Amino acid sequence: MLQNIGLGDGQELNLAGLLLFGKRPQRYRPAFMVKAVAFPGTSLANHHYLDSEDIDGTLLEQYQRSLAFIKRNLHHVQGDQSFNSLGLLEVPEQAIIELLVNALIHRDYFTSASIRLMIFSNRIEIISPGHLPDSLSIEDIRRGVTNRRNPTLTEHATQILPYRGLGSGIPRALGEWPDIRFENEVTGNQFKAVVPRPVTDTPQVTPQVTPQVTPQVGMLLARVESEMTRQAIQDALGLADREHFRKTYLAPALELGVIEMTQPDKPNSRSQRYRLTAIGRQWLEANSGGSSD
Repeated sequence: MLQNIGLGDGQELNLAGLLLFGKRPQRYRPAFMVKAVAFPGTSLANHHYLDSEDIDGTLLEQYQRSLAFIKRNLHHVQGDQSFNSLGLLEVPEQAIIELLVNALIHRDYFTSASIRLMIFSNRIEIISPGHLPDSLSIEDIRRGVTNRRNPTLTEHATQILPYRGLGSGIPRALGEWPDIRFENEVTGNQFKAVVPRPVTDTPQVTPQVTPQVTPQVGMLLARVESEMTRQAIQDALGLADREHFRKTYLAPALELGVIEMTQPDKPNSRSQRYRLTAIGRQWLEANSGGSSD
């Protein structure tokens, strides 16, 4: 069946089949992943970072985890939302979706390099290996002109990712956020999308978390380091009762959005991990020293 739909040769998966359906694609193509870093300032040379993740798996898994990485490292603004709502992303989510899908589908898979996703205080950069193919120009893609670099991949990606294959992704992203800038670097063999973040003196970051965090949730936040299993967090808190930990610590923290699952679509996975969200880190910064035993 895989051979009939162009994803295998009767013996093994081809590259498109590996990226769409392989159990561990990076075992065979380690560079075909997304390297994501969030920096506190505006420079790549900064020695510190707020968040970092090597995002592997199939294209769908890379898309989902890359979108989650961006969402947890951007501000949420209240706007016309109710006080108890999480608020809207400072950059329209649909614009981010279109750019992520474009990077994953149209990158040059003959180049052994990873997609780079970098979040700075003033911008988001999504850098794909491979410059624009053939005679395509930035003006062309802004108008919706398309040239499918990976035809087998794009044919099947329409059934898996939010991708239409009509060349309409870039125009839709620009319709949502007109200030997006594109750079076609031929000598460096890469294509960059730069998404400016709103510049405000007092960004309206969602304020509802701090007054709702219980002492138990605060203790949990203080002990979460990088990505941890449920058992590791429970052990770090010194708790023996699994159900008490779930009801009093873990479930409230997830509900408040101060921690998140690394695999939200597989909540019962054995490889499930938990990590702080941007809101959780913000709470810790504002309450340092206030969540001790």
